[in-house]
Amino acid sequence: MPEFGCPFILVVSDVQRQVQIPEFPLIGPNRDLSDPLAPRREAAMFYGLFLRGHNVESLRKDIDVPMTLLKKWLTGRQYDEDNFRQQLKDLYHYRKQVLAIFDQLVLNEPMRNRIQ
Repeated sequence: MPEFGCPFILVVSDVQRQVQIPEFPLIGPNRDLSDPLAPRREAAMFYGLFLRGHNVESLRKDIDVPMTLLKKWLTGRQYDEDNFRQQLKDLYHYRKQVLAIFDQLVLNEPMRNRIQ
């Protein structure tokens, strides 16, 4: 059996076996802010939801981080760590990139050629 992650004890009719369960990272490949294609992938996911009939305005609200929320994050005492504040700023710019790409995809939707 391949070695994966954390051990887990499985009890099957009075016989104990140790089974390895793979560990899944909390931050997946699409959440890595250093990946230059990550905003495109995330915008494509939201665009797929748009093509399936989801409301474009509700999708924009899901993507966007309002400036008021960013200011709240940056001024809150619980966020005093400078590194954390920089990560919040990076996240804000990342989400704005995703929103811009998504808007461009939606804007160009009527001009897209359909292949049957």
